[in-house]
Amino acid sequence: MNILFIMYDQLRFDYLSCAGHPHLHTPNFDRVANMGVRFTNAYVQSPVCGGSRMCYYTGRYASSHGAHWNGFPLRVGEMTLGDHLRDAGMESWLIGKTHMKADAAGMARLGLSPDSEIGARQAECGFDTWIRDDGLWGQGPDGFYDEKRSPYNEYLKGKGYPSENPWADFANAGIDEGGDMASGWIFKNADKAANVREQDSETPWLTTKTIEFIEEKKGPWMAHVSYIKPHWPYIVPAPYHNMFGANHVPAATRHEVERDDPQPVFGAYMENKIATAFQQDEVRQKVIPAYMGLIKQCDDQLGRLLDHLEKTDALKETMIVLTSDHGDYLGDHWLGEKDLFHEQSVKVPMIIYDPRKEASATRGTTCDALVESIDLAPTFVEAAGGKIADHILEGRALTPWLHGETPEWREFAISEYDYSVTPQAARLGLEPRDARLFMVFDGRFKLMHAEGGFRPMLFDLETDPEEFHDLAKGDEHKDEIDRLYGYLFQWARRMSQRVTKSEDDIKAMRGKSIRRGILPFLADGSEVPEELTQHYRGKAPEDFRDS
Repeated sequence: MNILFIMYDQLRFDYLSCAGHPHLHTPNFDRVANMGVRFTNAYVQSPVCGGSRMCYYTGRYASSHGAHWNGFPLRVGEMTLGDHLRDAGMESWLIGKTHMKADAAGMARLGLSPDSEIGARQAECGFDTWIRDDGLWGQGPDGFYDEKRSPYNEYLKGKGYPSENPWADFANAGIDEGGDMASGWIFKNADKAANVREQDSETPWLTTKTIEFIEEKKGPWMAHVSYIKPHWPYIVPAPYHNMFGANHVPAATRHEVERDDPQPVFGAYMENKIATAFQQDEVRQKVIPAYMGLIKQCDDQLGRLLDHLEKTDALKETMIVLTSDHGDYLGDHWLGEKDLFHEQSVKVPMIIYDPRKEASATRGTTCDALVESIDLAPTFVEAAGGKIADHILEGRALTPWLHGETPEWREFAISEYDYSVTPQAARLGLEPRDARLFMVFDGRFKLMHAEGGFRPMLFDLETDPEEFHDLAKGDEHKDEIDRLYGYLFQWARRMSQRVTKSEDDIKAMRGKSIRRGILPFLADGSEVPEELTQHYRGKAPEDFRDS
């Protein structure tokens, strides 16, 4: 079996028709949902691109692998999906984005050249790279945001787009009424068509690369197909730019009570640049239709992939996973982007098609178990026929749910956010070590703990599904807060760093030293079998006491 692990950057869980969106029809996402299982309570372990992706790729919590933020290197030697799958006989390939930053200092310390096979894998999250493009080719006074070469930019140049950075000048910019470039970085331009032929835009380009991979590679393989869209810049080529309009934009899910004595971190985020932009109705009415257009294009390109798999009779031997690294507030809760732990940010779509006959009974169903993004790594290892290294992988395989079983499952989900490099941390006067947030969610109550001496936040999603009323503002819910802190403390005590010895290894070590002559604490030697003391009994070879 092969695994097609598809990630869409910044795709909200509720912007799919199979999840109930009233206007956005996504027949190909729905097609996979009808073939498999849609998990309705899937949560990422960090609501920011880099931290979340490193959790997916390692199968470990952010505080276990340490790469919490965009540009924080994943330390050299950290086991990833590629390592686990290769041990099981499956290749692991990257097609698209990772947001991975290599631990260059660690590699240099160990003498690992990035040009070597091992070094290249260390620098690419453990993947072998079919093509990598992180998709944000912003350019400012200090140079490019991403220092690597962009294969997509080179593709556009080869197609005749006359620019040193056609990603910015064409694929993510339109043309205004005066004939000037209308950059997608500026929200007022979101309703314009990107100045690129649709077939040359980012999502179709990566789909073509994926089809080329499938046609060329022999299995078993896992291919991580990682699209940059529908992540900003919010601009999309025709015909997707005007498929949706202001009449398709829902009222923002927000309430004035949220601004009344807010928890300080939440308050700081409500006042940042992206939040104040999305608090303007005219911004939402331009951006959200473009966001929907980007998703519609993603759905159409997913259809290309599914049609190719069907045409080549490969669908019956390919597991398909559709998910995202986090959501997008889009003005809900007075916020933009992601970052905090409301459902719009931390909850993601997760749809899995398992072609094995054992999954036949669950096709077209939903599962409301509390799922974490780190559960995919052990799921993939199991699908590859490998043994799950549960002393390293902190997630749990989803296979029982896919195969119609009801396993004992987790009581709560965890997410973490290190915002130490952000303006909000500086605004709050925090040292980097104190700019950290933790979420614990038991399926009903959601607690956000903030380091730095701040009070927590608490929501009851049963009585307040929109998460407007912060119950931690008063003292009436102390018992619930204490109970959830108990879960957080339980999670904090997990065995997260003993990664070089498995439970089986340790059990096999028990008693080994005694058979190698380490015999402390014997009163007279009769406590152990004679064979263990045979080298310590008998006549002394010679007497040196008086010499």
